[in-house]
Amino acid sequence: MRLLLIRHGQTPANVNGVLDAAVPGPGLTELGQQQADALPAALADRGIERLFTSSMVRTQITAAPLAAALGLEPVVLPGLREIEAGDLQGAHDKVSVQTYISTVHGWSLGDRSTRMPGAERGDEFFARYDDAVRQIVATGVDVAAAFSHGAAIRTWASAASQNTPDEFGTQRHLENTGIVEVEGSFEDGWRLVDWEGEPIGGEQLIDRTAQDPTGERF
Repeated sequence: MRLLLIRHGQTPANVNGVLDAAVPGPGLTELGQQQADALPAALADRGIERLFTSSMVRTQITAAPLAAALGLEPVVLPGLREIEAGDLQGAHDKVSVQTYISTVHGWSLGDRSTRMPGAERGDEFFARYDDAVRQIVATGVDVAAAFSHGAAIRTWASAASQNTPDEFGTQRHLENTGIVEVEGSFEDGWRLVDWEGEPIGGEQLIDRTAQDPTGERF
């Protein structure tokens, strides 16, 4: 199958560089809503048959315009949520942000036993994200779109794809409504098809002033 992993639209936390992975989390900024509204036209020819979101509000709001245009009801899969911030939740200082990023980077380099301070280990993250993707695959569709989160998409897609090194996602940015496209299966393996790091829909949807720690290269 072909799976489009779509990052949610911009949130206030993205603008201010805040680590915010708590459920249900914030909604979108005005620009974030514009990014979401651009998705139906940008993805009209992708052949999307099913839509999925995480349990976080920002993915559900982002998916709504595309769902309405396609006449689809998004399915909520909690496993698609952002990598937990734990003790770092709500922080925006340099040390906290670097701790979050270095922990995730370590998972990408193979150290999945390390725990995010006060939160999940790498192997726990991959287990719940794998489970969510397995549920998507089980629907039997050829093309699906899943609305998820910056660090989560970058980390899972790079590790799952056999044609990229596991740390590939640490070297690429993924702005709000950027898309990582993979194809394959757990049995035959996944392959990275495309990494569209900038917002889908045009340069006018890019906020170059946002601090956004989970969208930048690690």
